[in-house]
Amino acid sequence: MSLLSPSFDMPAMGDYAYDWALVDVETSGLMARRDRVLSVAVITIGPDGEQTGEFSTLLDPGCDPGPVEVHGLTAEQLQGAPTFDQVAGHIGAMLQDRVLVAHNAQFDYDFLAHEFARARMWLPVSQRLCTLALNRQVDPPTNDMKLGTLAAHYGVSQQRAHEALDDTRVLAGILRASLREAARLDLPLPLVTCPPRADSQFTPKPPKTPCAYRNPGRPAPGGPLQQGMKVAITGETAHARAELVGRAVAAGLNLMNSVSRHTSVLVTNEPASDSAKARRALAEGVPVIDEQTFLRLLADVRPGTTHEATAVRGAPVAEPEAEQAGPVEPASTTVPAAPAPEAAVLPTASSGAPVPAPRRPGSPAGALGKPLAGHRVLVLGGTHADAVAARTRVVGLGGSAAVNLSAGVTDVVLLPEGEGDRRMKRITALGLPVHDLHWLDSPTATDRNAVALRPQEPHVMPRGGVIDLPMPHGGPAPEWYVTAGWAPQSDGEIDVVAFLLDEDGQVTFDEDFIFYGAPENPAGTARLLTGGPAEQTIALDLASLPPATRKIVVAAAIDGSTTFGTVGAIQIGAAPGSSGAPLARATLDAATTERTMLLVEIYRRGPVWRLRAVGQGYDHGLDALARGYGVDITD
Repeated sequence: MSLLSPSFDMPAMGDYAYDWALVDVETSGLMARRDRVLSVAVITIGPDGEQTGEFSTLLDPGCDPGPVEVHGLTAEQLQGAPTFDQVAGHIGAMLQDRVLVAHNAQFDYDFLAHEFARARMWLPVSQRLCTLALNRQVDPPTNDMKLGTLAAHYGVSQQRAHEALDDTRVLAGILRASLREAARLDLPLPLVTCPPRADSQFTPKPPKTPCAYRNPGRPAPGGPLQQGMKVAITGETAHARAELVGRAVAAGLNLMNSVSRHTSVLVTNEPASDSAKARRALAEGVPVIDEQTFLRLLADVRPGTTHEATAVRGAPVAEPEAEQAGPVEPASTTVPAAPAPEAAVLPTASSGAPVPAPRRPGSPAGALGKPLAGHRVLVLGGTHADAVAARTRVVGLGGSAAVNLSAGVTDVVLLPEGEGDRRMKRITALGLPVHDLHWLDSPTATDRNAVALRPQEPHVMPRGGVIDLPMPHGGPAPEWYVTAGWAPQSDGEIDVVAFLLDEDGQVTFDEDFIFYGAPENPAGTARLLTGGPAEQTIALDLASLPPATRKIVVAAAIDGSTTFGTVGAIQIGAAPGSSGAPLARATLDAATTERTMLLVEIYRRGPVWRLRAVGQGYDHGLDALARGYGVDITD
């Protein structure tokens, strides 16, 4: 059976032809390290588009199947089904030497990786492709990126949603159409390398309970400890380290794995040691006490102030100043401070008012100074400074500045030497309107008959702009997905990271630093997702964050000598749910020599969360940025 329409010319596909293994799993929950796979389906397709294999089965997870209303699988239906280890060999053979394809591929990949680890086997996947990430690059005019929505857009029949085999067959049709669109736009596939990972990474970890008390600072010389103080321990101890930690936590202290300027006290029997913690404590003036003194002070820990008491629900919280966005002073050149926040923000769900849809081109919005409302403009050529100025002008006129060519691009602005951009050939073939820089002085509405408009375009945020993140009345609050995308790079890798900060602008514990080496915090409320070499996402369950978390900073860092001035524009999108339509979009590209960049801040304001587009950069590396937030990165 061919999964390609007659118009899909496989010989011309070139870089788009692979051996594919399309996968869908239904699961008992959303956390791969905790929950189990209930059913799995795999369809294999060759480079010529012909289906070469198909397999599906229910699975006995050995646990409660979870939300039956979502996947429709009851414990009775799963009784007698094989366990995963009984089918792992067959599934592994189908995945071997093929690119794993799934919608939200990291979800399916992580669940399979954990199941293979439980079966004491390796997941034989070296590359994966996410059709969700691919369609974010294609940018079809749909309300969202859900599987059913994309199926309707591409004309793919869907019979039984959330049934693994049917979802996989639907996925095959979506892959076919998405590859055709990618080829039409000459887009590189967002393939993600999946190196083998150690079994220890799939070992379930119990959530660490955040300290309930606010850090009161450092004790007076010889004075008592107080609940909430940040304590670090280094070197050999007479008592077992686990015992010391357990007693300290029980007393209300906050045990840290590293030392920062906010550490209250360092416990060590070797104050002259050359450990990293001892050296940092000396540099920061952190008090140092020995084990016996620490045990004596543990007998009389004074009461502290809870985090809940510092945040009165509904009370306004002062806006953080834009120039205080970073944790430390930059080493040298920085991006100029972001402008003051917009006076108006999108209404929250609590106000009862819906977010208004932007007007289409040619509507009265033009009279309000937004003639490019609904337009998505790609700027090519020019010096870095000229391109930044042009994109800033586009946003000022109500348009959205594109980072890459996509189906959503409506106009192209050519600066000097832009004609030599490799995308111009494709832009000409697509018949997109091409303008010179003077067009931005008095833009006119272009013919959009050939371009489908979304019912609601994302809110375009300037640098420093602020929005409220709507939360629904009743029902579960959505996870928020903050996605950063950029033009594919040949030199240097970009890493997106997140810091979950308390009221002092510090991580509560080290696990509140989310990065490629620790892509999920213990509670699963903050996760790093990789959609491709030019896209990474921070997923945040804001409703489940502890009161101690007052702000989340999402940043990016470059490994090596490349700078963000070379990378160019970074596009930020904020969406409710992994497949949701972006509520807001910002383009940040004012960098020159910076190696780290603060992208967005999400912070509490009374009962709601706000998102600010920051775009502030530093010449120093990720290690210096992390230290400013209370995390010590060791090689």
